[in-house]
Amino acid sequence: MTDATRSLQLNAQGQLRHFLSLDDLPAELLTELLDTADSFLEVGARAVKKVPLLRGKTVCNVFFENSTRTRTTFELAAKRLSADVITLNVSTSSTSKGETLFDTLRNLEAMAADMFVVRHADSGAAHFIAEHVCPDVAIINGGDGRHAHPTQGMLDMLTIRRHKGDFANLSVAIVGDILHSRVARSDMLALRTLGCRDIRVIAPRTLLPVGLEELYGVRTFTDLAEGLDGVDVVIMLRLQRERMQGGLLPSEGEYYRLFGLTRQRLARAKPDAIVMHPGPINRGVEIESAVADGEQSVILNQVTYGIAVRMAVLSMTMSGQTAQRQLQENAQ
Repeated sequence: MTDATRSLQLNAQGQLRHFLSLDDLPAELLTELLDTADSFLEVGARAVKKVPLLRGKTVCNVFFENSTRTRTTFELAAKRLSADVITLNVSTSSTSKGETLFDTLRNLEAMAADMFVVRHADSGAAHFIAEHVCPDVAIINGGDGRHAHPTQGMLDMLTIRRHKGDFANLSVAIVGDILHSRVARSDMLALRTLGCRDIRVIAPRTLLPVGLEELYGVRTFTDLAEGLDGVDVVIMLRLQRERMQGGLLPSEGEYYRLFGLTRQRLARAKPDAIVMHPGPINRGVEIESAVADGEQSVILNQVTYGIAVRMAVLSMTMSGQTAQRQLQENAQ
């Protein structure tokens, strides 16, 4: 992250103004976010699942790319914080008629929302919007192209911390389409920042980017059994079928034969290893049903934790924006 990007995400006091990427965010801030999310898990267990932290605020979910799970959990998170919520599926509206991203932004600003949660197929879209949005609006990246999915990264970290504790002594394996995965990038950054010393990525050579070891401090493997040996956490990635059409993989069956997570292959990990997946799952392609539904799977827990993490991100970002505005008013 450049200094300009850091100053875009953080206010003068080091609080979140926007949440665009996990690049170079300090470990203290990520830990605060996880601690805040932990406290919000209790809200989901109440009879009345509401806290008033964002009462009177409007959160606008702007999804240029389809996603049921991310959109729904952001909606629930905002509503549990007592915000008013607007959800726009822009992929089926104005942009399909030729409107530019900049024009769409200006129209959304006219709705007087306090926060936009943006999901876009182009890498850097959330960053572009954060650079050009009016100062009082916070931007949350709900996933942009191949670049980043920071809230997914943090809900994965919360899942690991709640089930495995301290990151320093863990071995974590990320398996699948590393080349195209924004989830993998966010997970690698978060794990490194939080002190995980053994991060492994496992994939066919055609789906491994060059230079991962230098960029993220990970170890790369092209043999699944070798990569899973003795790990505490297995994060499976979704395989997009268009990768096979692009000639990067021979077939679904061949991928499953070599890289699908079966009970037999999972036995190479530690006996108490947990299995994670960002969803949606392709059963019989990335993972065997007996593993996805088995005792070591925490995939459904991830969905629950995702609501709490997104509540934490929304509340902390709004707090950071408010503090920044007060600082500017005092300076005047």
